[in-house]
Amino acid sequence: MKKDEKTEALRAIRDEVMELKDSPLYTYRTESNYFPVLGEGNHDADIVFIGEAPGENEAKTGRPFCGRAGQILSELLETIDIKREDVYITNIVKDRPPKNRDPEPVEIALYAPFLDRQINVIQPKVIATLGRFSMEYIMKNYGLSPLLAPISALHGKAFLAELPYGKVHLVPLYHPAASIYNRATREDLEKDFIKLKKLIDSLQ
Repeated sequence: MKKDEKTEALRAIRDEVMELKDSPLYTYRTESNYFPVLGEGNHDADIVFIGEAPGENEAKTGRPFCGRAGQILSELLETIDIKREDVYITNIVKDRPPKNRDPEPVEIALYAPFLDRQINVIQPKVIATLGRFSMEYIMKNYGLSPLLAPISALHGKAFLAELPYGKVHLVPLYHPAASIYNRATREDLEKDFIKLKKLIDSLQ
């Protein structure tokens, strides 16, 4: 698929989410004057980062990871000499849950097919999940359920999966927000990003 075709396909996904009135988050979005947050970055990216759901800053702007957690993500990318605009960043759930609560199973089930379509359009070599919810969904969806364990045991490890377009490496990572008040988690993320860089370089 050519880049302009990818852009059109991703726009179609965006338009569908905009009109997703079946979502339990749709009324909250419209009443709060929020935007859905589809994703941002290179449509030919080798790596896609997947978070859980947008926060308030994201819902106000329509941009993923634009708050404090996003700043940390950008800093982590800088440490391994990868430009943020060269990757693609999105979430499983495309609308903000009230009060920044965790996404509920019904919400993940509703929005996840849009994420699956985004991945099949972009066709990354590496998928890095940010946080427990995206890790669990991606590993279960790509046939890795038997390998599931707490994120504390899996972060930084690479798992190989087969997608419709080919093989992809899945790397669970802590959510950047978890490192805001925990220096140890930030150190783990820094080490895991170095592993991520080595993996990406090995696939070039």
